[in-house]
Amino acid sequence: MDAQLPKAEELSLPQAFLLLATNDKSGGPDVPAYLLRTTLAGAILAELDLIGAIELDGRFVRVTGDAPQTDLQQELDLIRHKSRPHTPKRWVSMLESRAEVQRVYQGMAAHGLVDHVGEKRLGLFRTVRYPEKDHAPEAALVQKIEAALTDKPGAAQAETVQPDAALQPDTESTEPKATGPHTTDPRTRALIALLHASGLLEKLFPDADRGRVGQLSGNYWPARAVEDELRMIRLAEAESAIQA
Repeated sequence: MDAQLPKAEELSLPQAFLLLATNDKSGGPDVPAYLLRTTLAGAILAELDLIGAIELDGRFVRVTGDAPQTDLQQELDLIRHKSRPHTPKRWVSMLESRAEVQRVYQGMAAHGLVDHVGEKRLGLFRTVRYPEKDHAPEAALVQKIEAALTDKPGAAQAETVQPDAALQPDTESTEPKATGPHTTDPRTRALIALLHASGLLEKLFPDADRGRVGQLSGNYWPARAVEDELRMIRLAEAESAIQA
């Protein structure tokens, strides 16, 4: 593998999600466009949360005082300079766009994770695809997720692991805490929560134990915002179909 390629733990959550949601050979998404855009928006919030750039303060997302430099500076500045705060769901709605998806893809292409391939259709329309260039980073991601999903504690040796602050800002959550002899790292837990919110986790890992998924996902606010936004989109589509 090219030494310049990021390792699994070095991938941002938007990059990791797109790697898993994109067909390795065709370079096109394996999920509907609306689901790709919405979950990517949640992954942007999750990444900014994990690096300490934003936090959930009550019902609203706020920028922290010591926000670090990030590849998501554009999105961070958007949150910082809004005249009033917004809820996580509102930010998912504001961040979901084809432009955001393409920007993350292009960054992945610059790192050598995917190829940037353009096609003309009927001589007029240009279709852009991002087939995988090196499978090692995605394979490492899958391995980390599988390890987390199969790490089931035995009754005698289980140790309660306090939830990571980044994944449990909602103090009123009644979701079960992750337990096990080994603590799953916050980045993997966040990715699992986002994949679960989108429904992609069950497609990629059909044998995953639902109880374990629930333990790892918890009540993570970026993933919950994705679920809420997807629910609204599907309701709107259903109402539109009835009226048609």
